[in-house]
Amino acid sequence: MNFASDNVTGASAPILDALVRANAGAMPAYGEDPLTASLTARFREVFEHPDLVVFPVATGTAANALALAAMVPPFGSCLCHAEAHVTTDECGAPEFYTHGAKLSPLPGTGGRIDPEALAAALAGRPLSVHRMPARALSLSQATEAGLVYAPEALARLCGIAHRHGLSVHMDGARLANAVARLGCRPAEITWRAGIDILSFGASKNGALAAEAIVVFRPDLAETIAHRRKRAGHLLAKGRLLAAQLHAYLADDHWLANAAWANRMAARLGTGLAALPGVRLAWPVEANEVFPILPGPLARRLREGGGAFYDWSSTSLPEGERVREDETLARLVTSFATQESEVEALLDLARQAG
Repeated sequence: MNFASDNVTGASAPILDALVRANAGAMPAYGEDPLTASLTARFREVFEHPDLVVFPVATGTAANALALAAMVPPFGSCLCHAEAHVTTDECGAPEFYTHGAKLSPLPGTGGRIDPEALAAALAGRPLSVHRMPARALSLSQATEAGLVYAPEALARLCGIAHRHGLSVHMDGARLANAVARLGCRPAEITWRAGIDILSFGASKNGALAAEAIVVFRPDLAETIAHRRKRAGHLLAKGRLLAAQLHAYLADDHWLANAAWANRMAARLGTGLAALPGVRLAWPVEANEVFPILPGPLARRLREGGGAFYDWSSTSLPEGERVREDETLARLVTSFATQESEVEALLDLARQAG
Protein backbone atom coordinates (compact mmCIF):
# COMPACT_ATOMS: atom_id res chain seq x y z
CA MET A 1 0.00 0.00 0.00
CA ASN A 2 2.66 2.44 -1.05
CA PHE A 3 1.04 5.74 -1.99
CA ALA A 4 4.09 7.87 -1.19
CA SER A 5 4.79 8.86 -4.80
CA ASP A 6 4.35 7.85 -8.42
CA ASN A 7 8.15 7.50 -8.47
CA VAL A 8 8.06 4.35 -6.30
CA THR A 9 6.99 2.12 -9.20
CA GLY A 10 9.17 0.61 -11.88
CA ALA A 11 8.75 0.90 -15.63
CA SER A 12 5.80 -0.34 -17.67
CA ALA A 13 6.11 -3.44 -19.82
CA PRO A 14 6.01 -1.70 -23.25
CA ILE A 15 8.84 0.60 -22.19
CA LEU A 16 10.94 -2.25 -20.83
CA ASP A 17 10.37 -4.18 -24.05
CA ALA A 18 11.47 -1.15 -26.06
CA LEU A 19 14.63 -0.86 -24.01
CA VAL A 20 15.51 -4.50 -24.66
CA ARG A 21 15.04 -3.99 -28.39
CA ALA A 22 17.12 -0.79 -28.38
CA ASN A 23 19.85 -2.51 -26.41
CA ALA A 24 20.62 -4.97 -29.20
CA GLY A 25 23.45 -4.24 -31.60
CA ALA A 26 25.49 -1.11 -32.14
CA MET A 27 24.21 2.40 -32.79
CA PRO A 28 25.91 5.81 -32.99
CA ALA A 29 26.44 7.50 -29.62
CA TYR A 30 25.42 10.85 -28.12
CA GLY A 31 22.04 11.10 -29.78
CA GLU A 32 23.23 10.47 -33.33
CA ASP A 33 21.26 7.21 -33.49
CA PRO A 34 18.11 6.74 -35.61
CA LEU A 35 15.80 6.45 -32.58
CA THR A 36 16.82 9.87 -31.31
CA ALA A 37 16.80 11.34 -34.80
CA SER A 38 13.15 10.32 -35.28
CA LEU A 39 12.04 11.59 -31.88
CA THR A 40 11.48 15.17 -33.04
CA ALA A 41 9.05 14.05 -35.73
CA ARG A 42 7.16 11.96 -33.20
CA PHE A 43 6.77 14.87 -30.78
CA ARG A 44 5.77 17.19 -33.61
CA GLU A 45 2.99 14.75 -34.47
CA VAL A 46 1.76 14.40 -30.87
CA PHE A 47 1.81 18.16 -30.21
CA GLU A 48 0.72 19.19 -33.72
CA HIS A 49 3.59 21.64 -33.98
CA PRO A 50 5.78 21.72 -37.12
CA ASP A 51 8.82 23.43 -35.63
CA LEU A 52 9.24 22.18 -32.07
CA VAL A 53 12.63 20.88 -30.95
CA VAL A 54 13.16 18.03 -28.46
CA PHE A 55 16.06 17.41 -26.08
CA PRO A 56 15.86 14.13 -24.13
CA VAL A 57 17.29 14.16 -20.60
CA ALA A 58 17.29 11.68 -17.74
CA THR A 59 15.60 13.67 -14.96
CA GLY A 60 12.88 16.22 -14.43
CA THR A 61 15.22 18.44 -12.46
CA ALA A 62 17.54 18.64 -15.45
CA ALA A 63 14.65 19.40 -17.78
CA ASN A 64 13.36 22.21 -15.58
CA ALA A 65 16.74 23.73 -14.82
CA LEU A 66 18.04 23.67 -18.38
CA ALA A 67 14.76 25.01 -19.76
CA LEU A 68 14.79 27.94 -17.36
CA ALA A 69 18.47 28.58 -18.08
CA ALA A 70 17.56 29.10 -21.73
CA MET A 71 14.90 31.63 -20.77
CA VAL A 72 16.30 33.63 -17.86
CA PRO A 73 19.65 35.48 -17.72
CA PRO A 74 21.74 35.46 -14.52
CA PHE A 75 20.44 38.92 -13.59
CA GLY A 76 16.78 37.99 -14.18
CA SER A 77 14.01 36.30 -12.23
CA CYS A 78 11.42 33.62 -12.86
CA LEU A 79 7.97 33.86 -11.31
CA CYS A 80 6.45 30.61 -10.05
CA HIS A 81 4.00 29.37 -7.44
CA ALA A 82 5.34 29.40 -3.89
CA GLU A 83 4.99 25.60 -3.74
CA ALA A 84 6.27 24.85 -7.24
CA HIS A 85 8.68 21.95 -7.54
CA VAL A 86 11.29 24.22 -9.14
CA THR A 87 11.56 26.32 -6.00
CA THR A 88 10.91 23.79 -3.20
CA ASP A 89 12.36 20.46 -4.34
CA GLU A 90 15.26 20.91 -6.72
CA CYS A 91 18.06 21.95 -4.36
CA GLY A 92 18.62 25.23 -6.18
CA ALA A 93 19.25 23.58 -9.56
CA PRO A 94 17.38 26.28 -11.54
CA GLU A 95 19.39 29.00 -9.82
CA PHE A 96 22.60 27.04 -10.38
CA TYR A 97 22.08 26.44 -14.10
CA THR A 98 20.90 30.01 -14.71
CA HIS A 99 24.07 31.18 -12.93
CA GLY A 100 22.22 33.09 -10.24
CA ALA A 101 18.77 34.01 -11.54
CA LYS A 102 16.13 34.29 -8.85
CA LEU A 103 12.89 32.35 -8.38
CA SER A 104 10.14 34.69 -7.21
CA PRO A 105 7.19 32.92 -5.53
CA LEU A 106 3.56 33.87 -6.03
CA PRO A 107 0.43 32.82 -4.08
CA GLY A 108 -2.52 30.81 -5.29
CA THR A 109 -4.92 28.20 -3.94
CA GLY A 110 -4.07 24.58 -4.69
CA GLY A 111 -0.75 25.32 -6.34
CA ARG A 112 -2.37 27.34 -9.13
CA ILE A 113 -1.04 30.86 -9.66
CA ASP A 114 -3.68 33.53 -9.21
CA PRO A 115 -3.90 35.71 -12.36
CA GLU A 116 -4.52 38.86 -10.34
CA ALA A 117 -1.46 38.15 -8.22
CA LEU A 118 0.63 37.63 -11.35
CA ALA A 119 -0.60 40.84 -12.96
CA ALA A 120 -0.02 42.81 -9.77
CA ALA A 121 3.48 41.39 -9.32
CA LEU A 122 4.48 42.36 -12.85
CA ALA A 123 2.84 45.77 -12.77
CA GLY A 124 4.47 46.58 -9.45
CA ARG A 125 8.05 45.73 -10.43
CA PRO A 126 10.02 48.93 -11.11
CA LEU A 127 12.26 48.88 -14.17
CA SER A 128 15.50 49.63 -12.40
CA VAL A 129 19.05 48.37 -12.63
CA HIS A 130 18.76 47.71 -8.89
CA ARG A 131 16.06 45.05 -9.39
CA MET A 132 16.18 41.67 -11.13
CA PRO A 133 13.83 41.94 -14.12
CA ALA A 134 11.22 39.19 -14.56
CA ARG A 135 12.03 37.14 -17.64
CA ALA A 136 9.95 33.97 -17.27
CA LEU A 137 6.88 32.44 -15.70
CA SER A 138 6.91 28.77 -14.68
CA LEU A 139 3.63 26.85 -14.34
CA SER A 140 3.13 23.29 -13.07
CA GLN A 141 0.70 20.95 -14.84
CA ALA A 142 -0.67 19.27 -12.79
CA THR A 143 0.10 21.43 -9.75
CA GLU A 144 1.74 20.30 -6.54
CA ALA A 145 -1.76 20.01 -5.06
CA GLY A 146 -2.94 17.75 -7.87
CA LEU A 147 -5.07 20.36 -9.62
CA VAL A 148 -5.03 21.03 -13.36
CA TYR A 149 -5.05 24.22 -15.39
CA ALA A 150 -7.76 24.29 -18.05
CA PRO A 151 -6.73 25.74 -21.45
CA GLU A 152 -8.53 29.02 -20.77
CA ALA A 153 -6.78 29.50 -17.42
CA LEU A 154 -3.40 28.80 -18.99
CA ALA A 155 -4.06 31.21 -21.85
CA ARG A 156 -4.94 33.95 -19.39
CA LEU A 157 -1.73 33.51 -17.39
CA CYS A 158 0.42 33.19 -20.51
CA GLY A 159 -1.20 36.29 -21.97
CA ILE A 160 -0.33 38.33 -18.90
CA ALA A 161 3.24 37.05 -18.97
CA HIS A 162 3.74 37.66 -22.68
CA ARG A 163 2.37 41.18 -22.48
CA HIS A 164 5.12 41.94 -19.97
CA GLY A 165 7.83 40.38 -22.14
CA LEU A 166 8.15 37.09 -20.23
CA SER A 167 8.59 33.63 -21.71
CA VAL A 168 6.49 30.83 -20.20
CA HIS A 169 7.76 27.44 -19.01
CA MET A 170 5.62 24.49 -18.02
CA ASP A 171 6.77 21.83 -15.57
CA GLY A 172 4.87 18.93 -17.10
CA ALA A 173 6.02 16.16 -14.78
CA ARG A 174 2.36 15.08 -14.67
CA LEU A 175 1.25 16.53 -18.00
CA ALA A 176 -0.19 13.15 -19.03
CA ASN A 177 -2.50 13.15 -16.00
CA ALA A 178 -3.72 16.62 -16.91
CA VAL A 179 -4.37 15.69 -20.55
CA ALA A 180 -6.24 12.56 -19.45
CA ARG A 181 -8.31 14.54 -16.95
CA LEU A 182 -9.21 17.35 -19.35
CA GLY A 183 -9.77 15.11 -22.36
CA CYS A 184 -8.03 17.67 -24.54
CA ARG A 185 -5.31 17.51 -27.16
CA PRO A 186 -1.77 18.04 -25.77
CA ALA A 187 -1.39 21.16 -27.91
CA GLU A 188 -4.37 22.81 -26.21
CA ILE A 189 -2.66 23.01 -22.82
CA THR A 190 0.82 23.73 -24.11
CA TRP A 191 1.84 25.91 -27.06
CA ARG A 192 -1.66 26.87 -28.17
CA ALA A 193 -2.27 28.27 -24.70
CA GLY A 194 1.03 30.18 -24.80
CA ILE A 195 3.63 27.78 -23.37
CA ASP A 196 7.09 28.40 -24.87
CA ILE A 197 9.06 25.52 -23.34
CA LEU A 198 7.70 22.32 -21.78
CA SER A 199 9.44 19.96 -19.40
CA PHE A 200 7.78 16.76 -20.59
CA GLY A 201 7.60 14.11 -17.88
CA ALA A 202 7.61 10.34 -18.38
CA SER A 203 9.40 8.86 -15.36
CA LYS A 204 6.39 9.24 -13.04
CA ASN A 205 4.10 7.55 -15.55
CA GLY A 206 5.85 4.43 -16.81
CA ALA A 207 9.35 5.30 -17.98
CA LEU A 208 12.45 3.99 -16.26
CA ALA A 209 14.26 7.34 -16.46
CA ALA A 210 13.30 9.63 -19.32
CA GLU A 211 12.15 13.23 -19.64
CA ALA A 212 12.34 15.75 -22.46
CA ILE A 213 12.74 19.47 -22.95
CA VAL A 214 10.21 20.37 -25.65
CA VAL A 215 10.83 23.81 -27.16
CA PHE A 216 7.95 25.38 -29.08
CA ARG A 217 9.89 28.57 -29.89
CA PRO A 218 12.96 27.63 -31.94
CA ASP A 219 14.81 30.81 -30.91
CA LEU A 220 14.84 29.53 -27.32
CA ALA A 221 16.42 26.23 -28.40
CA GLU A 222 19.68 27.72 -29.61
CA THR A 223 21.69 27.22 -26.43
CA ILE A 224 20.05 24.12 -24.95
CA ALA A 225 22.17 21.57 -26.82
CA HIS A 226 25.34 23.06 -25.32
CA ARG A 227 23.75 23.55 -21.89
CA ARG A 228 22.64 19.90 -21.86
CA LYS A 229 26.14 18.66 -22.70
CA ARG A 230 27.75 20.96 -20.13
CA ALA A 231 25.31 19.72 -17.49
CA GLY A 232 26.18 16.07 -18.14
CA HIS A 233 22.78 15.18 -19.61
CA LEU A 234 23.83 14.30 -23.15
CA LEU A 235 23.89 10.56 -22.60
CA ALA A 236 26.43 8.50 -24.54
CA LYS A 237 23.80 5.80 -25.08
CA GLY A 238 21.11 8.28 -25.98
CA ARG A 239 19.13 5.64 -27.84
CA LEU A 240 18.02 4.26 -24.48
CA LEU A 241 16.34 7.57 -23.60
CA ALA A 242 14.76 7.84 -27.04
CA ALA A 243 13.51 4.25 -26.94
CA GLN A 244 11.63 4.96 -23.71
CA LEU A 245 10.01 8.10 -25.09
CA HIS A 246 8.98 6.39 -28.33
CA ALA A 247 7.33 3.54 -26.41
CA TYR A 248 5.75 6.00 -24.00
CA LEU A 249 4.02 7.88 -26.81
CA ALA A 250 3.19 4.88 -28.99
CA ASP A 251 -0.51 3.95 -29.15
CA ASP A 252 -1.28 6.61 -26.51
CA HIS A 253 0.41 4.47 -23.87
CA TRP A 254 1.24 7.59 -21.85
CA LEU A 255 -2.42 8.63 -21.73
CA ALA A 256 -3.68 5.14 -20.88
CA ASN A 257 -1.23 4.96 -17.97
CA ALA A 258 -2.29 8.39 -16.73
CA ALA A 259 -6.01 7.69 -17.07
CA TRP A 260 -5.64 4.55 -14.95
CA ALA A 261 -3.69 6.44 -12.28
CA ASN A 262 -6.36 9.15 -12.27
CA ARG A 263 -9.14 6.57 -11.85
CA MET A 264 -7.36 4.96 -8.93
CA ALA A 265 -6.90 8.37 -7.29
CA ALA A 266 -10.58 9.22 -7.77
CA ARG A 267 -11.58 5.90 -6.22
CA LEU A 268 -9.25 6.43 -3.30
CA GLY A 269 -10.38 10.01 -2.78
CA THR A 270 -14.08 9.10 -2.86
CA GLY A 271 -13.54 6.31 -0.36
CA LEU A 272 -11.55 8.43 2.07
CA ALA A 273 -13.94 11.39 1.86
CA ALA A 274 -16.81 9.10 2.88
CA LEU A 275 -15.17 8.31 6.23
CA PRO A 276 -16.20 10.19 9.38
CA GLY A 277 -13.88 13.09 10.19
CA VAL A 278 -12.13 13.02 6.80
CA ARG A 279 -12.36 15.77 4.16
CA LEU A 280 -10.42 16.49 1.00
CA ALA A 281 -8.27 19.61 0.97
CA TRP A 282 -8.67 19.95 -2.81
CA PRO A 283 -10.71 18.08 -5.42
CA VAL A 284 -9.07 15.03 -6.97
CA GLU A 285 -8.28 16.11 -10.52
CA ALA A 286 -5.21 14.05 -11.40
CA ASN A 287 -3.42 11.23 -9.58
CA GLU A 288 -2.89 12.83 -6.17
CA VAL A 289 -5.25 12.74 -3.18
CA PHE A 290 -4.95 15.19 -0.27
CA PRO A 291 -7.17 14.12 2.62
CA ILE A 292 -7.23 15.93 5.94
CA LEU A 293 -7.20 13.01 8.36
CA PRO A 294 -7.82 12.80 12.10
CA GLY A 295 -4.43 12.28 13.71
CA PRO A 296 -5.24 8.80 15.12
CA LEU A 297 -6.42 7.64 11.70
CA ALA A 298 -3.23 8.83 9.99
CA ARG A 299 -1.16 6.95 12.57
CA ARG A 300 -3.25 3.80 12.19
CA LEU A 301 -2.88 3.82 8.42
CA ARG A 302 0.89 4.06 8.72
CA GLU A 303 1.01 1.34 11.37
CA GLY A 304 -1.03 -0.87 9.06
CA GLY A 305 1.42 -0.50 6.19
CA GLY A 306 0.13 2.55 4.35
CA ALA A 307 2.87 4.81 2.96
CA PHE A 308 2.18 8.49 2.27
CA TYR A 309 3.60 11.93 3.01
CA ASP A 310 2.43 14.72 5.28
CA TRP A 311 1.85 17.84 3.19
CA SER A 312 2.01 21.62 3.41
CA SER A 313 -1.20 23.49 4.17
CA THR A 314 -0.06 26.87 2.82
CA SER A 315 -2.27 26.91 -0.30
CA LEU A 316 -5.49 25.58 1.22
CA PRO A 317 -8.79 27.13 0.08
CA GLU A 318 -9.93 30.18 1.99
CA GLY A 319 -11.62 29.16 5.25
CA GLU A 320 -10.00 25.72 5.38
CA ARG A 321 -7.35 24.82 7.91
CA VAL A 322 -5.65 21.80 9.43
CA ARG A 323 -6.24 21.58 13.16
CA GLU A 324 -3.64 20.44 15.68
CA ASP A 325 -5.19 16.98 15.93
CA GLU A 326 -5.28 16.51 12.12
CA THR A 327 -2.85 15.61 9.35
CA LEU A 328 -2.92 16.82 5.76
CA ALA A 329 -1.67 13.81 3.82
CA ARG A 330 -0.65 13.29 0.20
CA LEU A 331 -1.39 9.94 -1.42
CA VAL A 332 -0.29 9.34 -5.02
CA THR A 333 -1.44 6.63 -7.41
CA SER A 334 0.29 5.44 -10.56
CA PHE A 335 -0.18 3.32 -13.68
CA ALA A 336 0.84 0.33 -11.55
CA THR A 337 -1.56 0.93 -8.64
CA GLN A 338 -3.89 -2.03 -8.20
CA GLU A 339 -7.54 -1.79 -7.23
CA SER A 340 -6.77 -4.24 -4.44
CA GLU A 341 -4.24 -1.79 -2.97
CA VAL A 342 -6.79 1.00 -2.93
CA GLU A 343 -9.40 -1.22 -1.32
CA ALA A 344 -6.90 -2.53 1.23
CA LEU A 345 -6.10 1.00 2.40
CA LEU A 346 -9.78 1.94 2.51
CA ASP A 347 -10.62 -1.22 4.47
CA LEU A 348 -7.87 -0.37 6.94
CA ALA A 349 -9.25 3.16 7.28
CA ARG A 350 -12.80 1.88 7.83
CA GLN A 351 -11.63 -0.51 10.50
CA ALA A 352 -9.68 2.22 12.23
CA GLY A 353 -12.76 4.42 12.30
